[in-house]
Amino acid sequence: QVQLVESGGGLVQPGGSLTLSCAASGFTFSSYGMRWYRQAPGKERELVAGIISTSADNRINYADSVKGRFTISRDNAKNTVYLQMNSLKPEDTAVYYCNARRATMGGAWYGMDYWGKGTLVTVSS
Repeated sequence: QVQLVESGGGLVQPGGSLTLSCAASGFTFSSYGMRWYRQAPGKERELVAGIISTSADNRINYADSVKGRFTISRDNAKNTVYLQMNSLKPEDTAVYYCNARRATMGGAWYGMDYWGKGTLVTVSS
């Protein structure tokens, strides 16, 4: 069955860095778009970053709040998607979720949504 397992969360000071990983199994990873979402206490889940790939190109997007600080990437050989987070702020504190869904290079997402259980990132001094 489909599994998405996030790791790499933890406590970090403001200005620090963390790298989240999401290991995928149970589906053809290279054929799926991958996204990171987050949900802060008392707030709705929001999209952080997404990556859609072909053998020749990537389509990547970021929420305005993380542009220039976060980088999404994927390793299809390892069935893993990453989120490199730099210059972390207290407002980045949230549970971060990995999401897989079919997508076109035109940016249309379709079909079943698959979710991991999340990993907690806490940014605090």
